[in-house]
Amino acid sequence: MGACFSASQDRASDLLNRPRYVSEGVLGEGKTGTMKLMKDRKTKELVAVKEVARIAGAGLNKNTEREVINHRKLLHPNIIKFHEVFMTDSHLCIVMEYASGGHLSQRIKQEGRLKEAEAKRLFLQLISGVEYCHNQGVFHRDLRLENLLLDGNVYEPNLKISGFGYSKSAILDSQPKTNVGSPSYTPPELLLATRNAPTAYDGASCDVWSCGVILYVMLAGQLPFLDPAVPHALTRKMMQAIISTQYEFPQGLALSPGCKDLISRVFVADPKQRISIPGIKAHPWLSGVKQKRTVVRQSSQSVDEIRAVVEAARKRRQQQQQEAKDDMYIEDVIEE
Repeated sequence: MGACFSASQDRASDLLNRPRYVSEGVLGEGKTGTMKLMKDRKTKELVAVKEVARIAGAGLNKNTEREVINHRKLLHPNIIKFHEVFMTDSHLCIVMEYASGGHLSQRIKQEGRLKEAEAKRLFLQLISGVEYCHNQGVFHRDLRLENLLLDGNVYEPNLKISGFGYSKSAILDSQPKTNVGSPSYTPPELLLATRNAPTAYDGASCDVWSCGVILYVMLAGQLPFLDPAVPHALTRKMMQAIISTQYEFPQGLALSPGCKDLISRVFVADPKQRISIPGIKAHPWLSGVKQKRTVVRQSSQSVDEIRAVVEAARKRRQQQQQEAKDDMYIEDVIEE
């Protein structure tokens, strides 16, 4: 990585304090940074910019570079497009496509649940995007409603996958072993591995399980596996429901037999017996649904340039940490 940084150091310097974007407001706060709405002064395009603080103890860590590099190579109409990464004095900034339709979770909250036809359309877009990720050797590992966005199409909004902070590359990284993501979307094999000892697992099959949870929530307006007393916490009761695949549909919810059959093939405890992405696409419930083809252009920023910027931000953070230690030492000496 050091060689990459040396070759692209001038480029990284050029990206410092980029004046190209002007802030339009805050979109949200996350564990690793703040998401802001900004406007490109050159193209007038609205973009989403994730700001990761470079100060000690903030969200800039070993996963940041992996997130950006994995995201950069994903060019699909149902995946939020990566634009570039740059630095300011205080933040590493990841620029990406802005989805003006908001989170899918917000729409479900507003409507209670989606009609089966609409859920089918969005689910097929989700599967299309996830299949593309897998074909590129990337496993998302954190598929959930909060990481699914909608574009600005008023009548038929299109789904956009985001949140690649926990993604794993089959080419650049080792086989997935750690349990990451939201407990509500976690498959049985990860819960069992966590209980016993960390073991390698099939990232593709785990993503399929999470897709099944998303489909269920779109249709039912609630999670399939939960503890009513503590709906969003990983309690013993919730873990047992997931491990034993015990779920029911709400009373009065009318779903087609084909829809229920597909969900039952996803919620299978043994990942080797669980339906695959190709199996989902071939399932009769999804037959006849047409998808639009859209060409997505790749970011002009190379992997080496991205690594240079992230490495520069990381080195600055390490420098700040050392300066903080030095300041503490000086204070101790003065007190003595």
